[in-house]
Amino acid sequence: MTITGCIFDLDGVIVDTAGYHYLSWKHLANGLGFDFTVEQNELMKGISRMDSLDVVLSIGGIKKSQSEKLELAKQKNDLYLSQLSDLSSDSLLPGVQDFLDLLRTEGLRIALGSASKNARYVIDKLGIGSYFEAIVDGNDVSRSKPDPEVFLTAADLINREPAELVVFEDSQKGLIASNQGGFISCGVGSPEILTNALFVIESFSGLNTSVLIEYIKEAKSKKTRIS
Repeated sequence: MTITGCIFDLDGVIVDTAGYHYLSWKHLANGLGFDFTVEQNELMKGISRMDSLDVVLSIGGIKKSQSEKLELAKQKNDLYLSQLSDLSSDSLLPGVQDFLDLLRTEGLRIALGSASKNARYVIDKLGIGSYFEAIVDGNDVSRSKPDPEVFLTAADLINREPAELVVFEDSQKGLIASNQGGFISCGVGSPEILTNALFVIESFSGLNTSVLIEYIKEAKSKKTRIS
């Protein structure tokens, strides 16, 4: 089996900014007269800012015009960005830096595929921009996950076929997008939650390409036996 590259989602995979997003959405919801819970925030994983706003407004039973929605989305994003001033390489999730170093040393292609329109800003704050040969975010695509556009665009930019690329995702929508695009889907988090992944890792700690290939072979073997 040959793996020629990896595509990473951002939030929940490379860095955990979900708490910042949640506080920003909660602040916006409170300003509109209703509460927004941590559980409801889980509905936001893997979807665009405007789709997330629609979720929030539906929870509050509120209807807004398109121009009003754009203004609310800007307010939320301004709140979110204001919380990221302390973001640095120390904010990377466990094992991410070592795994990126390893991929670069072994000559594998590295790309980012994120729904966030702030991906480039966050990557810059984390100090890891030099690792990525392509960054595709919400500014570059018209269709959000579970559509595979973001990953297919990244694959084109690094000139690799989806079947040779591992996509690391922490959301069900992102994993569906990976599968629909023909990629090798790896969930980062809980196997009980990330049921659309070919296989799941808890974190990048201790992960290398040999271990990764073994995980893929084992997962495909189990899938074949079940089928």
